[in-house]
Amino acid sequence: MTGRSTQRGLALVWWLVGILAAGALLFALHLWIMLSWSYSSGERAGWIQKLSRKGYLCKTWEGEMAMVSLPGSVPEKFQFTVWDDQVADEINRVIGRRVSLHYEEHIWLPTSCFGETRHFVKRVKLIEDTPAPLDIRSNPGARPAGPAQPEAQDERSKDPFDQQQAPDMQEQAAPERLAPRRPRPTPPPGVPET
Repeated sequence: MTGRSTQRGLALVWWLVGILAAGALLFALHLWIMLSWSYSSGERAGWIQKLSRKGYLCKTWEGEMAMVSLPGSVPEKFQFTVWDDQVADEINRVIGRRVSLHYEEHIWLPTSCFGETRHFVKRVKLIEDTPAPLDIRSNPGARPAGPAQPEAQDERSKDPFDQQQAPDMQEQAAPERLAPRRPRPTPPPGVPET
């Protein structure tokens, strides 16, 4: 009778080991699929604010980029993770400059050992100095300005407020600067003057 109960005990142990091995195999398969398949990929542009190596056991590069869509608006922060040390070195060289980051988003990763974010940067590209996204003019009704045309050098400016004009032009323009004062209206009868 003891031999038969020992066999049952060993069969139960092997059965539990098989279940644990199958679970570990399924977990490894899930991890491999989630790391090799990306949910989304794309590019984001902005200014790199920080990049640091974090983690107790699993060290990853974690960074933050400020994305500004309109001048004067509050920047949106894009948190990202970098696995490749070479890409991290490239990002460190362009901190504070405008860049474009190509990233892949990996979802359903079971632990933060792979990174604190779902966005994993694969490439970085420096964006040369570009103008602001919007043309802000002081005159809202003005038409958009075309390319700047050089002014003729021999023509004198017709602006009466230009201080660089010849003295004879300034003397002629001086009376135009001051507009004649309007007389103050008289109050109606019975209302005291102020």
